[in-house]
Amino acid sequence: MGPTAVDTAVRDGDAASREFVRAAPPPGGGVVSAVGYRSRGRRPALHRGLPSPYLTLIFSLDGPVTTGRTPAEATGPDAVRTDIVVGGLHQSPAYVVQPEHEAGIQLAVHPLAARALLGLPAAELAGQLVTDGTDVLGHIAADVRERLREQDAWSDRFAFLNAYLARRAADAERAGAVRPEVGEAWAWLARHRGAGTLRGLSAHVALSERRLSALFRAETGVTPKQAARLMRFQHAKAAVVRAVAAGTRPDLARIAADRGYYDHSHLVRDFQQYTGLSPSAWVAEECRNIQAGGHGGGEDWDA
Repeated sequence: MGPTAVDTAVRDGDAASREFVRAAPPPGGGVVSAVGYRSRGRRPALHRGLPSPYLTLIFSLDGPVTTGRTPAEATGPDAVRTDIVVGGLHQSPAYVVQPEHEAGIQLAVHPLAARALLGLPAAELAGQLVTDGTDVLGHIAADVRERLREQDAWSDRFAFLNAYLARRAADAERAGAVRPEVGEAWAWLARHRGAGTLRGLSAHVALSERRLSALFRAETGVTPKQAARLMRFQHAKAAVVRAVAAGTRPDLARIAADRGYYDHSHLVRDFQQYTGLSPSAWVAEECRNIQAGGHGGGEDWDA
């Protein structure tokens, strides 16, 4: 998992800067994307971490990551503060406080790799916005974080983290195996980019819709329909981001048609649920982050 690109830092005047370093994920498909991030001298702000089909694992290399289900919670006494973030699949935005300076490594983890890499099924992370990483990975995770902080180069950090995850995957039998029907169901939804039907999916894996939904939710924490919507939104959001990064206005009607939405209004509905904003309002809020490269690798907290 070595670095493949360093995005150009975005500077505000002479003091502020942002850096995103992308690494090629290790083989096996468990880690979908890996991004190192660092910012300095920025005006403190509140960021929306969007739902996606992937779990989130963040090792902060600076202060704790502060989150909440609402802006008031994220900025108030009930905020969740942790140095290592583990986030399950969720259906609404998480609000993340962006301080004046921050740094970390963020991984997007495939839900069906949760048993191997995290030691539990993804469903056990459902219901909570985030979980302290030491509660999931054990106290050794705190040592891993300290070793990551001691490294000077992103390449060394990614190599060390890759070795740690490989050791965990080698001991994967401790958390049991994913049922093959669930694995094939997820792969079928991914091939259809979330546009397939539950009837077609259940026929493909030779289970009733009710039985498949129960097994799927017990493993991932979401139903097949919810997973399909997350996948479809992920592809639609990526198309919006690409258009904005290229300096063009997103054609939402075409994006909706190309990404399997019934119509434009259904895409707008998903944006409103998953971001709390209309597509145009979300683009306006995130434009600078998009141009800085903060939405380019499958990671959806976009530190």
